[in-house]
Amino acid sequence: MVTLGKQYTDSITGFMGIAVSRTEYLYGCVRVGLEGAIKPGESFWFDEQRLTETTNAISGGDMPNPPSRDR
Repeated sequence: MVTLGKQYTDSITGFMGIAVSRTEYLYGCVRVGLEGAIKPGESFWFDEQRLTETTNAISGGDMPNPPSRDR
């Protein structure tokens, strides 16, 4: 199973990107949306079984603590 936020490569096209979405359909088809690692903003959908993990890349970064309402 694909983990969102990790980097994957499609075995057929060689497209490399970070998994940003995963859709599971009623009859078993699982598709994963990859956001381009080389060209940010470029994204495509692939069958989950075609993807192999390439690194431990995590999207995003540290999130600031939300402001406290009890001041």
